[in-house]
Amino acid sequence: MKVVAFNGSPREKGNTYLALRMVGEELEKEGIELEIIHVGNKAIRGCIGCNGCAKNRDEKCVMSEENFVNEWIQKIKEADGVLLGSPVHFASLGATMKAFLDRAFYVASVNGGLFRHKVGASVVAVRRSGGVPTFDQLNNYLNYSEMLMPSTNYWSVIHGLRPGEVEQDEEGKQIMRILGKNMAWLLKMVDYTKDTIVPPEKENKKYTHFIR
Repeated sequence: MKVVAFNGSPREKGNTYLALRMVGEELEKEGIELEIIHVGNKAIRGCIGCNGCAKNRDEKCVMSEENFVNEWIQKIKEADGVLLGSPVHFASLGATMKAFLDRAFYVASVNGGLFRHKVGASVVAVRRSGGVPTFDQLNNYLNYSEMLMPSTNYWSVIHGLRPGEVEQDEEGKQIMRILGKNMAWLLKMVDYTKDTIVPPEKENKKYTHFIR
């Protein structure tokens, strides 16, 4: 089994990366492969709402100037689980990470729910405040996609300013460790039951507009 993780921090090996690694160490102990992809240092344009992905239904965003966005969509599709990690910018997730997630998850939703029933989790690294709002924002993508979300013993937020300071947050490290253990357990349950328990049938999305 494999989990693909996305590091939304501009820093490749900063505290967001370390948080993802803490979760990943528990996954790897259970024989689950982890790949971390650095998103936060890329120039990624936001979704322009052209609906080209909905028209083409080829599992691609039509803005092809960043080929890695479509590559990452396929990596999520092929993986068993996904980890989303972001720093906190003004009590929100990083802009580059949001641009990627908006496009990737919209492509997935209009192409039959590419990420449906995969195991997904989010982690946040923050200096002081804004971690929980950012955590909620990341989880919105997972919830909307009908993904299966493991829990831990607190909100998945770890604290530190300079790279490496999260290692001093003992509670934060435990949160990440337990998340990794629970994620590995859920991944194994999904894999073990895939041939014996039939998943619920997918329903077509209904859209109700409040202004008619």
